[in-house]
Amino acid sequence: MNAAAFSETRPRVLVLDPLHPDGVASLQTLAEVDLYEPTATAPVDWVHRLAPYQAVVTRGRIPITAQMIAAAPHLRVIARAGASADNIDIRAAEAAGIEVTPPPDAAAIAAAEMTLALLLGVARQIAQANQSLKAGEWEPQRWEGVGLAGKTLGIIGLGRVGREVARRALALGLRVIVNQTRATAELAEEWRVEQVNLRDLLRRADFVSLHVPLRPANRHLIGRAELALMKPGAYLVNTANGGLIDEAALLQALDAGQIAGAALDVFVTDPQPELRLLGHPRVLATPHIAGSTEDARRAAALTAADRVLAVLGRQRRAEALSLRLVPAERVFPHERFHPARVERLKERFQQDGRLVNPPIVAAMSDNRYVVLDGATRVTAFQQLGIPHLIVQVVDLERSNVKMNTWFHIAHGGRNESLIQVIGRVDGLQLTPMPVDHLPHALWERSALGYLVTADRSGYLLELADQNHRDWIDVLVELVDAYGAWGDVGRTLETDLDALSAQYPDLAGLFVYPQFSPDIVVQVAERNRLLPAGITRFLIPGRVLRLNAPLDLLTASLSLSDKADWLDRLVEEKLAHRGVRYYEEPVILLDE
Repeated sequence: MNAAAFSETRPRVLVLDPLHPDGVASLQTLAEVDLYEPTATAPVDWVHRLAPYQAVVTRGRIPITAQMIAAAPHLRVIARAGASADNIDIRAAEAAGIEVTPPPDAAAIAAAEMTLALLLGVARQIAQANQSLKAGEWEPQRWEGVGLAGKTLGIIGLGRVGREVARRALALGLRVIVNQTRATAELAEEWRVEQVNLRDLLRRADFVSLHVPLRPANRHLIGRAELALMKPGAYLVNTANGGLIDEAALLQALDAGQIAGAALDVFVTDPQPELRLLGHPRVLATPHIAGSTEDARRAAALTAADRVLAVLGRQRRAEALSLRLVPAERVFPHERFHPARVERLKERFQQDGRLVNPPIVAAMSDNRYVVLDGATRVTAFQQLGIPHLIVQVVDLERSNVKMNTWFHIAHGGRNESLIQVIGRVDGLQLTPMPVDHLPHALWERSALGYLVTADRSGYLLELADQNHRDWIDVLVELVDAYGAWGDVGRTLETDLDALSAQYPDLAGLFVYPQFSPDIVVQVAERNRLLPAGITRFLIPGRVLRLNAPLDLLTASLSLSDKADWLDRLVEEKLAHRGVRYYEEPVILLDE
């Protein structure tokens, strides 16, 4: 990785938890790094804490909520430097197009080693024997433990840590049975384990070890009923999350001798565990150190740093053409759409099964995208329930992105009836004026627009005095009024003779002022819509004929996986068909 991979402004990274210095130093080679250090006196606005950053590194101490993610428009990656992801709202991150890196292998290995250490410790009563000896006692017969060889270990959750535990347990001569959601026979065969349901696992296992993330569905996964299924001589080990166990039920089971003991590295009320549980003679407890070895901490920090730098320094092939995959719910039109056109386009999408031309959008400050061209396509996608959309993102600050205004040709009826229809628009004032005075009056009086009829009569379209309505509402009602009255065409032409030759039934030409891109963004940020077919953006490098198949956009894949697929699609088109640049200019990705 080199500095040229980044923009001129160095990206900012927030490290939420203590990180090995080698990892911090690696990040600092190419990014500005802030280390969060909590203080007792300074309150933290966590909702907006991540807003300035492109990357966050976490070991799991501080929750990263959907609200925090929504308020972080620049965030591209959340890197885990620990084994747990319970503190991250992964669904919200993926919906926002933010990559959440997998936990580093080093943390999984350290947690697995700690699991086996706790299992051996509780089975052989090592902690109690150590305390007794240091107290001056010599009672070897008192600390007779339980052997592992030939016993059965039940692993709940065959993820990264669970697999490493299984590998080591098999080497120690344990039989391994597992309970894993959506496990396959191939997975069980690969790891030399037996797949069973949870009840059978609890009944058969001499040792039960937990290795699943905490979710609402598995909170108190091990409660009174589950403990009652376990053997009286069985041990429970938890290095995953304290909330997986009903601690009150566990205390009752230990007091009653219902199970032989428990080894716990995590607790419901970390870092202030239930004191009765800590002091129980059948419990071996450690202070959440399963992933805490010097080797693991350094390796995890370096892995997290590498992943952050890779994401921040990566420019996808699709992004080189300004193409991006984004959640459809984050894309908003700035203008209204015609329902009939949306229905026709929905039918075409379903028949053709592809997105031909990506909509053109601009990124907004709140991590949304405003549609500059393609409101009908976006609306059709959203109404079809397609979760992700390919868009072309343009920078409105670039001098070569230009914006024009479409003029509207009203035809199909008499101009007198057209005047009557728009004269009934609430808040609109029609001021008769010579045609050659209209262009200057439009600018001077900040009018909504002007109308030139087929008989060369001119009308300035202004907000009425003491008008109580927003200009957007009046403009929308005006366009709707003549749209319902007759047929409407778009043009950049103001020569009435030329237009009359093209439209023999022309009634009038509506001319609107030049809109600016910042007005469009402001309207969109207010969740307002301009009338359909007034704004026209000239986009250099407009991408056409992408022909992206919809079945992949509708597939139940992560946003990151779909972005990888889009890269391959663009790569294939570039390699086999080439790219043509046109003066307009556009980019054709297909013939």
